[in-house]
Amino acid sequence: MMTQAFYSGVSGVKTHSAGIDIVSDNIANISTIGYRGSNYEFSSLYESMLNSGSAASVDNTIGLGTTLSATPMMEGLGAEILTDKSTDLAIMGNGWFGTQAVGTPVYTRDGNFTFDVNDDLVTTDGYHVLGTMGGNIQGEVLTSTLSEVPLGDVTTQEALRFPKTLTYPPEPSTKASFTGNIGTQDQVVTMSAGVVDGLSNKNDLKLLFTKKPVQTAPGTQWDVTATTQSLDGKTIYDTQTGSVNFDSAGAILSSTLSTIDNNGTPVNIDLGRGFTGIVSISNLAVSSSSTADGTIGGDLDGYDINKNGEVIATFTNGMQSSVGKIAVYHFVNDQGLERINGSKFQESANSGQPLFFKDAKGNNIIGTDITNFKLEGSNVSMEHGLTELIILQRSYDANAKSITTADQMMQKALSMGA
Repeated sequence: MMTQAFYSGVSGVKTHSAGIDIVSDNIANISTIGYRGSNYEFSSLYESMLNSGSAASVDNTIGLGTTLSATPMMEGLGAEILTDKSTDLAIMGNGWFGTQAVGTPVYTRDGNFTFDVNDDLVTTDGYHVLGTMGGNIQGEVLTSTLSEVPLGDVTTQEALRFPKTLTYPPEPSTKASFTGNIGTQDQVVTMSAGVVDGLSNKNDLKLLFTKKPVQTAPGTQWDVTATTQSLDGKTIYDTQTGSVNFDSAGAILSSTLSTIDNNGTPVNIDLGRGFTGIVSISNLAVSSSSTADGTIGGDLDGYDINKNGEVIATFTNGMQSSVGKIAVYHFVNDQGLERINGSKFQESANSGQPLFFKDAKGNNIIGTDITNFKLEGSNVSMEHGLTELIILQRSYDANAKSITTADQMMQKALSMGA
């Protein structure tokens, strides 16, 4: 029995020493971004039955000590840490970022990302962040503007790499719409709109309205001359003429002016219908307004990440486009993930393979909320860690004392037998 007490104390010392190591590691990683602490679970070793031999007695057991049975991951969220970088991300629910250097992907809650010298999205220690590329970049030219990049399948995720130089190509104007009142007086009324040509130049489309000398009642008739020219007026690209007819109330009835060439690109001229465009009303002030499609080209101003995990390219012309999407992975059993070090984990047979959540239409989604300009801190609190450390240390001391006591009892028994 004394030998059993000795070994029970030894197992207790070993078990609580392991617990102290676990809690100490948690405390050491209080400042580690995305760190998820480990708990400890102790279990009893086999027990022996004790029977007093009396018919009225009740069988009892005596334990053989304890052992460390599991070190489950603490799954609570860490504290939010405000930052000044849009590339700093925090997952607000379940899920993991995927990163990769070589070989097997590594999963982490640490969203401290940045763009390296090649404009690849990487972690602070050089791992590439995994996600879906938008497929709207060809060479160093943006081929289309996307508000969102659909998340691909789990097996198709790749390192998010973007060109250091990226051009937003010009989108020539194809339509210019005019609204306003040219009145009924015999005077020249001018309207203009800015239109973009295929060479990314912004030009001036100017309309000159002149009342016809001979009018046919009811209503009024006007001649209109359209000119496309450079903003400085030195180069004229095209001139077109037509006529515009209004009814007695001033609503536009018809226009023979349709298109004009803008340095190689045809632009449709829309003067409206009825009272929706150009009108000719006597008791209203002369006014004009215009809109035109088209965008001048631009160069890359930089990449940012929004709260939906979209990598956004911003250009000097003020335009933006999503060019990639960061993946958020999920597992059937997060507890089964194998810790590599710090906040890095890899899949195992117990965790199952990574998967993506799907919406009602079967599309892959990140399945959680992401916030930028924030990081997730360690989910271990100093108060909890120190409290656990005190408890484990006292348990360790008690087990060590039991070893000393058992040793003294054995020495006493041996001396008595002598």
